[in-house]
Order: sequence, then C-alpha cells, then structure tokens
Amino acid sequence: MKCRIGQTVIHYVEYGTGIPVIALHWAGVDHREIEAAVEAFFPKDGYRRIYPDLPAMGQSEAVHLNSNNDVVHVLCDFIQRVADGSALLLGHSYGAYLARGVAARRPDIIDGLALICPLAQHATEVPEPTVIWQDDDDNGELDPEDRSGFQEYFVVRTRATARRYRDHVLPGIREVDDAALGRIFANWPIDMGEGSFNKPSLIVAGRQDSTVGYIDALQLGQHYPKASIALIDGAGHALMHECPDLIAAHIQHWFQRINYAR
Repeated sequence: MKCRIGQTVIHYVEYGTGIPVIALHWAGVDHREIEAAVEAFFPKDGYRRIYPDLPAMGQSEAVHLNSNNDVVHVLCDFIQRVADGSALLLGHSYGAYLARGVAARRPDIIDGLALICPLAQHATEVPEPTVIWQDDDDNGELDPEDRSGFQEYFVVRTRATARRYRDHVLPGIREVDDAALGRIFANWPIDMGEGSFNKPSLIVAGRQDSTVGYIDALQLGQHYPKASIALIDGAGHALMHECPDLIAAHIQHWFQRINYAR
C-alpha cells in the first residue's frame, strides 16, 4: 500500500486488526527486516501491525526531504493518516531515533513508545566488535560477498540468523536511494524538545552492540519517566533477531502497562 504525504510517497504493509502499531526499521534497509523480526514475537490477536519503508528506502520516496526533522514531520502525518488517530510506536536503531522525534513532536498521537537499540544524535561509547556464538557452517547460507555485512551486524552467527540476514536484510540494502539518504543525513539532529514523554515506554539495548552501543540508551530514562529499561547481555545490534523471546517478554509487559494507563 502507499500513502501520499505532500510530495512524499510512503510505501507500507500491514497485518491484522485492532490497536495500530507502527514499526520503524533502521537505516539502509527496508520494512522487510523489522517485519520479519517483529512478526516473529508480536501477538497477532488484537493488534494491527504496520510496517512502512522509511523515506529513501525500499519503495518510499524522499522528494524534497532534506533533514531528519523533515522525515519526522512526514511520519507524524503518516501515522495520523493510517492509524486514523493514535498508535503505538516501535523503532529499531535509526527508526528509534525517528520515533523519539515523533513522540516529542506529536505525543497526542502516540500511546506508547518502544525503542530497540536506539540510535542517539551521537554515539558516545561503542564497545569493540565481538562474537557471542558462531556455528561452523553459518556462512554456508550466504554468498561470499555478503558475509562481511552479516558479521558486522550479528554477534550470534548461526545458520538461522544467516538466513534471516539473507532473506530479510539484504533485499532492503539493495534498494536504498543513497543520494537522498545522504541529503537527509547531512542534516542529522532531530528536535526532541525540552519536555518528557510521559506514556508507557520501553528501552532495550544489547550489551555487545558495536553499532550504537548501549550507554546512550540507558541514559534516555531521564526523558522517559515511564520507561522500562533493559540491557541484554549476549546480543548486539540485531537484538530483535538474536533474542526474540526476551523481546517478546518485554513487549508483553509494555502492553500491560499501556492497558493500565488507558
């Protein structure tokens, strides 16, 4: 499906009915990566799961978008349009950075916020790359030219995670509008405002995340006074793929707190 916001077209897919949940992927891929991760652990009953391609990625356009603040503006309008009101918002990495901007600009349309391996304006401390587990034959699922990207992303390297990378991450990497994304990233900072987001939130980071680290994620609690915060050992930036059962438990608790707040 496609939704036109001004001169920008946002492509998205959705499943189910019920409470709208918007899930935003990280940079350089498309909706297929976060769709594969979230659908693996998300409750299917009672939730309408909506997965957009972020501007300049997948099948979404980035016409006249020149900054991350422009992207946030488009996402605010997209969420209000497709959710027909308010929604829950989940973001991974760059998607979490954008989600924070949406919640800061339009808290009235966001009923709950989940940030997975959130990227900040700057990463202040990032651990050295490490490997938690590696199957002897994990590379058998990948072409030689694709193995370095897999190894940079995953710290749990099994045939299953290699297949996940091959089937759901690589296709999006090949559909990025690099020129448009570079234009947007050249104006990186997002206006997060001065206030706090006072609705049920979730912040989860991987201790072995060598892409964005975890220190900045833990420090976000001061801006989200109703946030549960978790640091997962044995997981990196691909936390959603590497520890789906743990993420599912935290998501379930997030839902409970949202229901209590209604």
